[in-house]
Amino acid sequence: MPRRYHVYILASKRSGTLYIGLTSNLTARIFAHRNGKGSEFTKKYGVTRLVHIEPYADVRDTIAREKALKKWNRD
Repeated sequence: MPRRYHVYILASKRSGTLYIGLTSNLTARIFAHRNGKGSEFTKKYGVTRLVHIEPYADVRDTIAREKALKKWNRD
């Protein structure tokens, strides 16, 4: 089975703080975020609610999409 990559968005609450990341193992990464081991940012701000996922087959496409989302204006 080919490797799958994901761009994901986590939120702290409705209209709360957002975190955008990418991973090749979504289940393990979300588990790590929810247990305070995903990143210092998500731990500090309580960002654990998965609100969006986009799957990709090519890691380069995944990285490009993550960068585009990080430049995205929330308004």
